[in-house]
Amino acid sequence: MKKVKHATAAGEDYLEAVLVLQQEKGMVRSVDVARHMGVSKPSVCHAVATLKEGGFLTMDEDFFLRLTDVGKEVAEKTYEKHCFFMRLLVDAGVEPRIAEQDACRMEHVISESSFRHLKRSVGKKE
Repeated sequence: MKKVKHATAAGEDYLEAVLVLQQEKGMVRSVDVARHMGVSKPSVCHAVATLKEGGFLTMDEDFFLRLTDVGKEVAEKTYEKHCFFMRLLVDAGVEPRIAEQDACRMEHVISESSFRHLKRSVGKKE
């Protein structure tokens, strides 16, 4: 049986940031993540060390960050939830800045099962 790895909510945020930045820039360094997230470079360095230890990402000799297969899976699931909740909230009339903050919290607390059911339910109404 395959052991499922879990990242903390903060770890998921860092993985999501790396995914988004990779899509935008291709290559990503810690300083890019710090700028994107509005956090300090030492905070990113600590998170990167933890995520490397957990097997979620790697850093090459040029200090570029790369998501592992597991890290990419976690990042993509987190980003999918984020985009879903962001769109749902904005469509409901929530101001985008507030929707962004709320979507970021919601993406971490909903179970995978509940998210799939909710997504399917909303999809039927569209």
